[in-house]
Amino acid sequence: MLVSRGMRASLTEPFEDNTMNASTTTAATQLFARALMSVIFLTAGVSKIGAYAGTQAYMESMGVPGAMLPLVIALEIGAGLAVLLGWQTRISAFLLAGFSVLSALVFHADFGDQMQSILFMKNLAMAGGLLMLVAHGAGSWSIDARLQSPRGGFSHA
Repeated sequence: MLVSRGMRASLTEPFEDNTMNASTTTAATQLFARALMSVIFLTAGVSKIGAYAGTQAYMESMGVPGAMLPLVIALEIGAGLAVLLGWQTRISAFLLAGFSVLSALVFHADFGDQMQSILFMKNLAMAGGLLMLVAHGAGSWSIDARLQSPRGGFSHA
């Protein structure tokens, strides 16, 4: 519900009377966003394990040493889990954002191929979302927040 306050309107106004509800909604949204951002990296990392030889051959065909595949898998799964859990979120998101841009440039820069153009833009969009995590952190429902809390518990702010 959009309620007008003079010349200004606020989408969050319905929550202003209930701070707990607003902070819980924000925290849940941040957790859900981290889950959505991490799932592509987790599934990609796991699928690379299952198709190791094929992935390695594809990397080499694009001029990337196949010996880097274990590092790619470790980054996708490790940083993907870190983003999901909200642990070392800013560092993990920064690494995944860089990986996404680099992957776009190396593997998806064939703009004559519509599918590669779409994948290029997808990688840039993912990097943008990840950079929002770098800027704003994981949110209150995260390991990062729990470690920073003086009580050692999850906060709602």
